[in-house]
Amino acid sequence: MLVSVRDEGPGIPEGRLAEAAEEGRLGVAQSIQGRLRDLGGTAELVSVPGQGTEVELTVPKQDEGGGEAATSRRYPAQAGEGTQ
Repeated sequence: MLVSVRDEGPGIPEGRLAEAAEEGRLGVAQSIQGRLRDLGGTAELVSVPGQGTEVELTVPKQDEGGGEAATSRRYPAQAGEGTQ
């Protein structure tokens, strides 16, 4: 399963995520990436100051027996989809 979120905001300043990790904050570095890694997935974050941020979260789909199933197709989310 793949979840992709993009925005056109100010982006994350270069070095900010590394700085937060060095300070021992959970956030993206330990909480999101660590949990996805434990599930066999990945979290990728690309941010360009002044151009926005894109986050892609990938988790292998599990079949009913607990094994990895075939990867499903990627469909872009519609505006407002997935937010509550």
